[in-house]
Amino acid sequence: MKTVSIGSVSTSGGLLLIAGPCVMEDEATTLHIAAALKEIAARLDVPFVFKASYDKANRTSIESFRGPGLERGLEILRKVKEEVGVPLLTDVHCKHHCPPVAEVCDCLQIPAYLCRQTDLLVEAGRTGRAVNIKKGQFMDPHAMRHAIEKVLSTGNENILVTERGTFLGYNDLVVDMRSLVVMRGFGFPVIFDATHSVQRPSVGSSSGGDREMAPHLMRAAVGCGIDGIFMETHPEPERALSDSRNSMRLDDVEGLVVRLKELHQAREKIFGNQGGAKT
Repeated sequence: MKTVSIGSVSTSGGLLLIAGPCVMEDEATTLHIAAALKEIAARLDVPFVFKASYDKANRTSIESFRGPGLERGLEILRKVKEEVGVPLLTDVHCKHHCPPVAEVCDCLQIPAYLCRQTDLLVEAGRTGRAVNIKKGQFMDPHAMRHAIEKVLSTGNENILVTERGTFLGYNDLVVDMRSLVVMRGFGFPVIFDATHSVQRPSVGSSSGGDREMAPHLMRAAVGCGIDGIFMETHPEPERALSDSRNSMRLDDVEGLVVRLKELHQAREKIFGNQGGAKT
């Protein structure tokens, strides 16, 4: 399994935690969440990458909050790096955003809806930063090989792939745990995005969700053999301006990660670093 470095952490250091708010709402809240998550990760001795989006370009409605935008968003992320001192991950939706984002962030994330966009994947790869490719909700996991190859064409091997659920009808998602095994068979670390996997996309003018199911899916994914967990978190999810129905409560994160780490260690003890299928 390829070891991927994201700033000061790597996927060889144990179960990787990627967490933060869906979108940056303001500087103070972003700094608060980042600092709290850093403390949790330090206490539990788990590698941690802070995730926050400067722009959610694929919101359901034109009226939905998108974030502070590229310029202000990167200012906030730069402050997080300076004051909190954690590796950073953020979404990129346009290829011309990749170079400025790479100046600040350690990992560029390709949103699920854009995982087939060749120019975006190639430009992200050219930055030399780690690239996290989310599997499209419409994608056969075997097809993710092609997205990986697009980034590899740039000489960049710092690649992660993320499962975030598959469309079941019009307004629901289901997680096929087989996809974790299939994608890990490509030789790159696999992350499970638990909070997006419990979304109910485009219900009315915004997406719904069921955060109560996320811990169950996280445990199942860790049991299957993955390299990291992705979860969106907020101090008051009910008041979050994006993904309010599926984000995890910040106060609940530590207890959840304790159990996930224990499960990960137990699985490693029993099965070793297995989990990939030849494809």
